[in-house]
Amino acid sequence: MPYILALDQGTTSSRALLFAHDGSIVGIAQHEFPQIYPGTGLVEHDPYDILTSQLSAAVEVLGKARLLPRDIVALGITNQRETALVWNRETGKPVYNAIVWQDRRGAPLCAQLALDGAEDTLRRKTGLLLDPYFSATKIAWILSNVPGARADADAGKLVFGTVDTWLIWHLTSGQRHITDRTNASRTLLYNIVEDRWDLDLLRLFNIPLSMMPEVCWSSEVIGPVTTSLGLGDISIAGIAGDQQAALFGQLCLAPGQAKNTYGTGCFLLRHIGSTFTLSQQRLITTLACSTQRTLEYAFEGSVFVGGAVVQWLRDNMRFFPASADVEALAASVPDAGNVVFVPAFTGLGAPHWDPYASGTILGLGRDTGIGHIARAALESIAFQVTDILEAMNLDTQQPFLELRVDGGASSNDLLMQFQADLLQLPVRRPAVTESTAQGAAYLAGLATGFWQSPEQIGALREDDTVFSPQASLADVQRRQAKWKDAVRRAGGWNKEGPSA
Repeated sequence: MPYILALDQGTTSSRALLFAHDGSIVGIAQHEFPQIYPGTGLVEHDPYDILTSQLSAAVEVLGKARLLPRDIVALGITNQRETALVWNRETGKPVYNAIVWQDRRGAPLCAQLALDGAEDTLRRKTGLLLDPYFSATKIAWILSNVPGARADADAGKLVFGTVDTWLIWHLTSGQRHITDRTNASRTLLYNIVEDRWDLDLLRLFNIPLSMMPEVCWSSEVIGPVTTSLGLGDISIAGIAGDQQAALFGQLCLAPGQAKNTYGTGCFLLRHIGSTFTLSQQRLITTLACSTQRTLEYAFEGSVFVGGAVVQWLRDNMRFFPASADVEALAASVPDAGNVVFVPAFTGLGAPHWDPYASGTILGLGRDTGIGHIARAALESIAFQVTDILEAMNLDTQQPFLELRVDGGASSNDLLMQFQADLLQLPVRRPAVTESTAQGAAYLAGLATGFWQSPEQIGALREDDTVFSPQASLADVQRRQAKWKDAVRRAGGWNKEGPSA
């Protein structure tokens, strides 16, 4: 039986998953890799940690499933978005660490460009807000701060890529410098109305066009793997940024359909169709995956710290040895008491967009225990998602009827029930919660005829688990008022900016 291999390169780990024709997972391998924190608000990855962890996971999952490359019809890639890498075109060696999407070092440049009046132009061309979250300020920082980088870039010796580009460069022995439209749309450099790298924006950030990768469709045969790393000549046929991949994996293919992914961050995307529309609620407009090779758009709201707050409790506070333990600890108390946790470790994303907000815990008392803090940490994830959904409702004037969910933290029943209570809406969790990898697999499989249509895929899916609201509206409103007050207090705390 043939299979599809999906590479899911995330912020804290690289995973490889094998999917059968019915959409089920038949194998999975995962490798975590180190996070690098050079200073406050700074987050980096070693590019070779990204590469070796991902390739090791791919080889491992084939070995565990006792499959050979010839058993794999196609390879789909999905990746952490906005993370920026710059490397030498001739040697393939990176000139600096990968600067991660969470990194805030671009905040001063964003502030200066905003003062110069650039934000409106950026929004009209890219659908994005002027924020260090996106790739452009990261590239600009590398070119301005790494010795020799500016001269080499101007001489055409350097190339830029998001993580998908870095992986494909190595999978194809440096023959393909390529990305897809969903990843390109996250750079602040791609015009998602005119479907091209925008020369005006490249000049604004002082980045040479020669650094930019070729742009392809998300579901398109790119070519075979050519490395001798145990993957044979599997055809690369799907590429998508992780959140657009999850939107596709949840089969949210029509206007109005939406999903939220609970990963390191949280990302709520709602398909809005083929007409470019700007948000009036400080959400962003981004490109969605298309199998028809036409531009399709989605509104998106991003939470910078979602499941990462659980990692923080595990690794920094040492509340428990494994992330899965948080549910039992949170359930050890009936509620969070008076504790509200705003996990703004790297600022606040949508709809607040405050790069200087700080992580904050309010309401501590003599009776506060780690169970209360753990529960407040879980609740903070749902509160942040609710903020985005409320903003999105105002933008579309078409209230949500339900929310589809996926990602690692969506397996937490306590969190999903609290989310349904806050939203006062059904929360729908699929049988396979790995929607990000599944979306990449679907894109690759559709490009190669493994599946004939999204409708065929939908007919194969198992039933969802649905969480219905149980809390009263009055209780929800009281809790949300506390949350909004805590967010206000956390705002602007780090205005002096990150340390160098």
